Amino acid sequence: MAIAPVRRVALLGGGFSDDEDGLLDGWVLAHARTLRPRVCFLPTASGDAPAYVEKFRAAFESRTDCEPSVLPLFRREFDDAALRSYLLAQDVVYVGGGNTANLLAVWRTHGVDQLLREAYNRGTLLCGISAGANCWAEGSHTDSFGPLTFLPDGLGLLPGSVCPHYTTEPGRCPSYRAAVASGKLPPGWAVDDGVGALFTDGVLVEAVTRTRVAQLYRVEPDGHGGADEHALPCRPLGTSPVNPG
Repeated sequence: MAIAPVRRVALLGGGFSDDEDGLLDGWVLAHARTLRPRVCFLPTASGDAPAYVEKFRAAFESRTDCEPSVLPLFRREFDDAALRSYLLAQDVVYVGGGNTANLLAVWRTHGVDQLLREAYNRGTLLCGISAGANCWAEGSHTDSFGPLTFLPDGLGLLPGSVCPHYTTEPGRCPSYRAAVASGKLPPGWAVDDGVGALFTDGVLVEAVTRTRVAQLYRVEPDGHGGADEHALPCRPLGTSPVNPG
């Protein structure tokens, strides 16, 4: 009997774009299905910003534990068949930060949303930071429209909602809690900068931190018009795993 692929999503509060030590990126690669995974960077949310792409290349092309590549969509290089073959051949898809709403719109225009869903069901590890974390959930907390607000839209591969930069950016915490309390966003996960959270079939299986201060939070309505915030244990990177609770 064939073994079903493991379906995984990782939310990142950092990585090559802001962490010089590479700890979170190394943690992601360690969860790939192969020892030397193919890693595709999707910089769509930043409009395929050249500086962002170069930062990815500088960080990942120097590693010996992966085979990195970049998929631009604003100057698309593949036809539909080649695009599908390329994405389904990846072991890790790493999505960069930027504008979540624009990211989703561009992906849908090119059919990338459906290809990523297919890749996920085949065992490709999907991950990303900021907009690249928001996109996998049913909804998210975002500044895509200027002021911080809720976006009840996403690929829905991860049940619930996501809020990045939870305690780092002013206003994130109260705004996200209010959106969850009012039902404008479903209960979800608030990610501090420095945290990584791994989900299998939508269930949290590991949470890590590179700072020993940053945390992952579960935020849910409290039944009285507010929201409960529950900090979850995070394993400092470099130590043994802990039960995420």
